[in-house]
Amino acid sequence: MRLPRRVGDAAELRKSLKPLLEKRRRARINESLSQLKGLVLLLLGAETSRYSKLEKADILEMTVRFLQEQPASPYPTAAPGSLDSYHEGYQACLEHLARLLPACSVLEPAVSARLLEHLRQRTVSGGSLSQTPTPAPAPAPSPQVPPPGSPGLWRPW
Repeated sequence: MRLPRRVGDAAELRKSLKPLLEKRRRARINESLSQLKGLVLLLLGAETSRYSKLEKADILEMTVRFLQEQPASPYPTAAPGSLDSYHEGYQACLEHLARLLPACSVLEPAVSARLLEHLRQRTVSGGSLSQTPTPAPAPAPSPQVPPPGSPGLWRPW
């Protein structure tokens, strides 16, 4: 026989879980603030040990100030056409590569310079890629059909 459920049981359960849920929520907030503090201090070039005891409000204020000092994005908020987006992405990658290649010694400087020059030649002064034809995709191989009467592929049905 099933006993009727009392309304007070659910309320008591919620009441007993509330401190635990609040503790977890606060732990998540504190962990995120700690990560934010590390990121902001790193981006500001500040010494972490000097700011070991920042208050939560200080961390948030530093973050807001840092974000306000960032230059506005050169890209419009409206989604550009796919071709414009491709060109902008290509240019951004090329700029990033031009900064990265000299910094790391993966390639010899002469090879690095040739690679960058080759990639730059693929662009025109207007920012659009040159009209070099892209190779046509290879045709898909046609499935081999066994001639009638041959055993072919075995199927259990």
